[in-house]
Amino acid sequence: MLGGGGLVAANVYASASEGWGDGSTTTSGQVLSSGMATIDCPDVGSRLTDVPDGAREDVDRQLAALDQQTAAAYQQLRAAGQAGGQDADSVDDSIMNPLKEKRAETIGRMADAIDRAGDRPEGLDDLAGCTLRPGEGGGNGDGATAAPSAGSQQGGESQAPGGAGQGGNGPVVSDYVDITSVQPDAQNPPQQSGASRGSFASDCGVNANGLFNSDNVIVAPGVTNGAHHFHDYIGNQSNTAFASDEDLADAKTSCVDQGDKSTYYWPVVRLQNGTQERDAGSPGGGTEGNAGKIVTPKQVTLTFVGNPREKVTAMPRLLRIITGDAKAFVNGPGNANASWSCTGFENRQLKDKYPLCPQGSDVVRTFRFQSCWDGRNIDSANHRTHVAFAGADGACPAGFRAIPQLVQRIVYDIDAPSVQDGGRTVPLFAVDSFPEQLHKPVTDHGDFINVFDEDLMGKMVDCINSGRTCGPDGGDGGDNGDGAGNGTGDGGNSTASPTAGPGDGATATPTASSGATAGPGDDATGEPGDGDTAAPGDDNTKAPGDDGTAAPTASADGQAPRTEASTSPGRTTKHDKGDKATPAKSAEPRSTSADSAPAPAASASGSSAPASSASDQATAAAYPSPAGAQTEPQASRGSLAETGAQLWPAAIGVLLALSGLFMLVRAKRLRY
Repeated sequence: MLGGGGLVAANVYASASEGWGDGSTTTSGQVLSSGMATIDCPDVGSRLTDVPDGAREDVDRQLAALDQQTAAAYQQLRAAGQAGGQDADSVDDSIMNPLKEKRAETIGRMADAIDRAGDRPEGLDDLAGCTLRPGEGGGNGDGATAAPSAGSQQGGESQAPGGAGQGGNGPVVSDYVDITSVQPDAQNPPQQSGASRGSFASDCGVNANGLFNSDNVIVAPGVTNGAHHFHDYIGNQSNTAFASDEDLADAKTSCVDQGDKSTYYWPVVRLQNGTQERDAGSPGGGTEGNAGKIVTPKQVTLTFVGNPREKVTAMPRLLRIITGDAKAFVNGPGNANASWSCTGFENRQLKDKYPLCPQGSDVVRTFRFQSCWDGRNIDSANHRTHVAFAGADGACPAGFRAIPQLVQRIVYDIDAPSVQDGGRTVPLFAVDSFPEQLHKPVTDHGDFINVFDEDLMGKMVDCINSGRTCGPDGGDGGDNGDGAGNGTGDGGNSTASPTAGPGDGATATPTASSGATAGPGDDATGEPGDGDTAAPGDDNTKAPGDDGTAAPTASADGQAPRTEASTSPGRTTKHDKGDKATPAKSAEPRSTSADSAPAPAASASGSSAPASSASDQATAAAYPSPAGAQTEPQASRGSLAETGAQLWPAAIGVLLALSGLFMLVRAKRLRY
């Protein structure tokens, strides 16, 4: 009887921690690894809007030290969880209080450096303390942890704690949503008469040569592993933490037009499939929770578009722009600016979820960079205040001038993960992140340094302001006039120009190899070297798995480019209370090539209400407790059959206990 009862108790307890029952994974006063707790530290860098030039180098170095301290403390926290957890007082004594002391010293050195060159900033000392953010439960929204990733079977690795991705710190099942359950975004307001309707494309490849590092020359110059995660690099081939402006200007470039030596970079996407990449044991890689197979993009489109109200002016050489926030999970979504979608569904954009795409549809990742410049500075202390986003009507803030807006669209041939089993069958995917940011999609970001030569930048501005659609190496698609990319030019000596209008987020990559000379919008353009793919924005395309209505498409009726993604760059799923979520698609191997998928429709991927809108205020208010507020694919929850299958040892225990009781009663009867 005792043995049977013990078996029942042990099995029920174990099953509760695997995703059924009340879903609790964090017991009172303890931090468990499956709870996915993290460390939330105030972002000091964002507060430093005015740093004297003489203090910049010291400040950058100290900011990088703060990131190193947070990453180290998070690794201690994760190790404590793997060892069985610690009580709250022990965590404070061993991790949180020492972290506060180190941060206070570093912030003090930073303030001293600023004081020596100017006025000592006030309030920095208040930013030393960090908080321990309780876990979301690590998984499917009800506190249950995600199932082990495929890495535990395919790569021969030990199972990650709580099944939280190959690196042990995410992603989790609740980070994904079925794209077909997302409502389409609103359309943009029309362009005004003074709009700059043209577009200019640069083709710089997909990083097929595998240029990666975990540096960030903008945020942490001179600091190795300043990003704590790996970046893809295209364009400039000399981007490291130690690259000077001269190094960037003298570098080789992967761009078709050699006049573009700009550097474009973003966090890599990985499959959590057990693969040991070359950075598996390196800082920025596996040692900081960034593990799995790095996925090379299928397609990267770099398109510079105009402004819906006025003409644009040239970007200053070596202008630096960062869009998005690598720490948005703990900072909140105020600066988040990456959008996730699927080909064929690009009128539905996500900011805080990864998309589950239907079979035959590819994952699309879009960045819409700031398009207003202060007219003076190529960078600022917090790397943000020298540039700004235009308002919902396209107007730049007072004192700022419109510049060409970089729209970066990255396509990945990735099968939808099998969220039903936590990625066992088809692995989860996620962007690299700072370790404590848990690979959340809201932390995605992009970086750009303008190293166009002066002549090519002049051609870009002229092309955009005159309403033409131009490609790499001097190609000109002619006057489109309507802002929709429907020019009739012969393509010059370039390859195919983008096939949809400025800012539509659905342009095809100009190709250097196909030899195509079709004008913008030609149905034959598509994947480089492939002439049989329907063009993005094709008017008769219907999104696969859609609700029966065709997605909005680019047309010749003067459709305006979308307004800034800044204001609300993608859908935050917690607002979609009226959406009826559909079960996530099973991620079976595709039988249809992604190249034959329905073409992505041009849409308002980046547009939405201004940041001050009620919906965005609600986002900020709800953000501190995402687990309870976010929607999730229904298929991520365990089924009743799965629960029953997990409880068979308990059933045996019940039989043993009943058998023992029967024998006890029988023995008593025989005794008397």
